[in-house]
Amino acid sequence: QVQPVESGGGSVEAGGSLRLSCAASGYTDQYSVGWFRQALGKEREGVATIDRAGRVTYADSVKGRFTISKDNAERTLYLQMNSLKPEDTAMYYCAAGRYYEPGLIGDRFPYWGQGTQVTVSS
Repeated sequence: QVQPVESGGGSVEAGGSLRLSCAASGYTDQYSVGWFRQALGKEREGVATIDRAGRVTYADSVKGRFTISKDNAERTLYLQMNSLKPEDTAMYYCAAGRYYEPGLIGDRFPYWGQGTQVTVSS
């Protein structure tokens, strides 16, 4: 069983950058992994995922600004966030699962971290 633990959130001004990390005990390269976020009063949305074949999927709203990557040896997932906007403010969650091509569908990821808050001020 995978247990993700996120870190790296914080407060930043618009245009700034943050790098989120997710340490996932129990993780192997047989898992798809990804980042999701949920803003206050809104539904959870997929941000970026890497599936078991290494294919990367980004939400349109973050393409060109966010980069997802992983270090299998360290069992760590990253999300580099550049050119942050106030609308990126949300709780960010790391997730993992064995679904082969999960895309950005959160229900395909059974293992979730507790989240890390990202706040972007204008």
